[in-house]
Amino acid sequence: MATVRSEPTMRPTTSLTPPRGPRWILHVDLDAFFASVEQRDKPSLRGKPVVVGGVGGRGVVATASYEARVHGVHSAMPTAEARRRCPHAAFLTGRFHAYGETSGRVMELLRSITPLVEPLSMDEAFLDLAAADLPDPSVASVTALGLRLKEQVHEVTGGLTGSVGIATSKLVAKIASDLDKPDGLVVVEPGTELDLLRPMHVSVIPGVGPATSERLRRIGVHTVEELHRISEDELVRVVGQAHGRGLYRLSRADDDRAVVPERETKSISIEDTYETDHVDKRLLEGLLDRQATKVAERLRSAKMSGRTVTVKIRLHDFSTHTRSATLPAPTDDGRVVSRLARTLIDEVDTSGGVRLLGVGVSGLADWIQDDLFADEEPDAEEAVEAVLPELAATRTTYAPGMDVVHEAHGQGWVWGSGRGVVTVRFETAETGPGKVLSFAIDDPALSSLHGPRR
Repeated sequence: MATVRSEPTMRPTTSLTPPRGPRWILHVDLDAFFASVEQRDKPSLRGKPVVVGGVGGRGVVATASYEARVHGVHSAMPTAEARRRCPHAAFLTGRFHAYGETSGRVMELLRSITPLVEPLSMDEAFLDLAAADLPDPSVASVTALGLRLKEQVHEVTGGLTGSVGIATSKLVAKIASDLDKPDGLVVVEPGTELDLLRPMHVSVIPGVGPATSERLRRIGVHTVEELHRISEDELVRVVGQAHGRGLYRLSRADDDRAVVPERETKSISIEDTYETDHVDKRLLEGLLDRQATKVAERLRSAKMSGRTVTVKIRLHDFSTHTRSATLPAPTDDGRVVSRLARTLIDEVDTSGGVRLLGVGVSGLADWIQDDLFADEEPDAEEAVEAVLPELAATRTTYAPGMDVVHEAHGQGWVWGSGRGVVTVRFETAETGPGKVLSFAIDDPALSSLHGPRR
């Protein structure tokens, strides 16, 4: 059901010239994306709590199903804490191939509506409806489009839901999509943006995290309405010039940023060739760290972030190897880039020596929407494990949630493993809940469907 946010009465227009239609921006956000894909493909988990992320001692939750959220589990929470709050949940490492394939179907759908699509991550995007096939620019037309889009998302994803917000700016559209989750649709009528924002907590403004919220609390500011009473100069004094100017503007719904479907710059990278071959692993990691830091600095200077991290390694025999990993959400954090780069170089045998090393980031996007003020300091290792849980899966023989196939029993997924035994539930999205069997971990009849088995 659609919700339209509007003023109590409509003001009459006295202009003899028909007014131009409003600028409509749509934000779509797939609900509990990773967990929903797991529930779709694993019938025994439907309607039950599912937590996707790192499953180890230092693991971090990437996504929790709504059944897990009622127990207080949320993204970026340490997995250990999530286990305490919801011990009966299914804890899975994640399957990047499944998320990527499903995301691709949704993005293809969005581009069939308008060419002006700006993906923010695997599960959310902005659409500028100026190029969409609308009969007119009215609230009724964009509401009908939003309803059709939700139905189409459900169809192309095999049952997933998405929440949609439609407004006159990126800022308000993104806020609106979060107001009626899951499976919601909120349209904010032009001229009512401030009515929507004023009673909200200041943290609703993108990038206002705990640190900025605490600084504002100290001067008596909790809501957007209270923020409006603070002058721009005082905001600059409290949170800094870049923070203050941006916060002052966005809190007043002053956001004219365009939806940017493509960028001229496809990637940012650095590579170095060495006079002597480097063998020492600690030295190579240090060189990667330095390159990752420089790449991140260039990203921030360009006001960009990227989703795909690539390392390039030329060995002593002049053979060249590249390894890449794609994050669900973009980053400009050098620590995250470095951590991923270190993981990727481990996939190449460098014992004979390295003569060239490079780090690059591609899949570039507008960073401002996701982390406008960047006042948080996440641990790099935890950040990588949170946004790329399948990396953890490649470090173990069989990780919880991994797709496997048995020569006699068919396709299933890893329920758990340890002490030389792997337990598998044999089911797919089409079969319904299946049987559970255990095997020796080196059983030659059992193998992984995707990615390496080590």
